[in-house]
Amino acid sequence: MRAIRVATSGGPEVLELSEVEVPEPGPGHLLVDVAAAGVNFIDTYQRSGLYSMQLPFTPGSEGAGEIVAVGADVDGFAVGERVAWAMAPGSYAEKALVPASVAVKIPDGVDDRTAAAAMLQGMTAHYLVTSTHEVATGETALVHAAAGGMGLLLTQLIKSKGANVIGTVSTAEKERLAREAGADEIIRYTEADVAAEVSDLTDGRGVDVVYDGVGKSTFEASLASLRPRGTLALFGASSGPVPPFDPQRLNSAGSLFLTRPSLGHHILTREELDWRAGEVFNWIAAGAITFSIGGTYALDEARKAHEDLEARRTTGKLLILP
Repeated sequence: MRAIRVATSGGPEVLELSEVEVPEPGPGHLLVDVAAAGVNFIDTYQRSGLYSMQLPFTPGSEGAGEIVAVGADVDGFAVGERVAWAMAPGSYAEKALVPASVAVKIPDGVDDRTAAAAMLQGMTAHYLVTSTHEVATGETALVHAAAGGMGLLLTQLIKSKGANVIGTVSTAEKERLAREAGADEIIRYTEADVAAEVSDLTDGRGVDVVYDGVGKSTFEASLASLRPRGTLALFGASSGPVPPFDPQRLNSAGSLFLTRPSLGHHILTREELDWRAGEVFNWIAAGAITFSIGGTYALDEARKAHEDLEARRTTGKLLILP
């Protein structure tokens, strides 16, 4: 079968299309024909070496497809069923070995591409607005990169909870997308001081929570945009990791809360995984949220997908279609 392999850490050029043996599902695993694989910033962190990986490896931790073989000691899954997953490596391939412990059945009415797009970002958005900071009616949230896949999802979910959204974007087209998702106010971060604009928009109060998946380039503005005892949820680092800083600053800025959450710690049990994935799929089926597919790529275009994502040339969710 064909798969993307990374033999050495580096830029998008290290993504190589290779012919590899079709794996056999061992105990507790499913072999799945991959219909769609999600492209996420974590893939670029692993490819570049920012997140250590054992080389060589096949990138991609999210996808959806049809089960073609079931390993021993697997209950509740059968050949022919459609499943989706996150936090399982090796999805940039025609077939993937997926631990049954992280696989979720795709309900009728949800297509494979939407299911692949929904798992990592959908469940991440779920824990951010329900567990990291439980968004309440009347609150105001600052969402960085509001026209990206995560930004559009967070905006929809925050609005569904009766809260207000201030989004940051760089272009008129991205502003249009963020407003269509429900953003109340937009700040062009390339043209304005974000913290100053937030202060003006909130009459000097600041926002209740900042959802920041950008990291290094937005961190200072994120801290400066919070109200006293506000929460900064730093869930990604698309611009690079935040440098070390003195936690005493959280005190002087108003007893702020800073957290660096990740999905793996929010689906530690089967019950929690089923809860988060189930609610995301229910929201999709009910039309409460929509996933914007910003770009699709063939397997041999994985390099271009990473280049486009890292250059911020994209909006919505990117998928590789093996």
